[in-house]
Amino acid sequence: QVQLVESGGGSVQAGESLRLSCTASRSFSTMGWYRQAPGKERELVAAIIGGGITRYGDFVKDRFTISRNKAYDTVYLQMNMLEPDDTAVYYCNARVNSDVIYWGRGTQVTVSS
Repeated sequence: QVQLVESGGGSVQAGESLRLSCTASRSFSTMGWYRQAPGKERELVAAIIGGGITRYGDFVKDRFTISRNKAYDTVYLQMNMLEPDDTAVYYCNARVNSDVIYWGRGTQVTVSS
């Protein structure tokens, strides 16, 4: 059974940084991060495909960077200049295809002003 384990969430002040990590029990070509704030739909934060193709949500605005290890089983999300609106549960995601998607349990990020 595939497992995704996130770490690195926490509570910070606006303008500070956090680095999230997600380790999978096997390698994946496509991994990413989504987030869900209370009362809102889950949205894409960042995704990485293969060796380095990346996609970001429009709200990221060059504040976040996704990266991965060479084994393709760990993905990182460096988040800088955090804002209160970034407060959410952040979920790691690993995709085989549109029908086979795995999710982590999530890690809470709280940003206070």
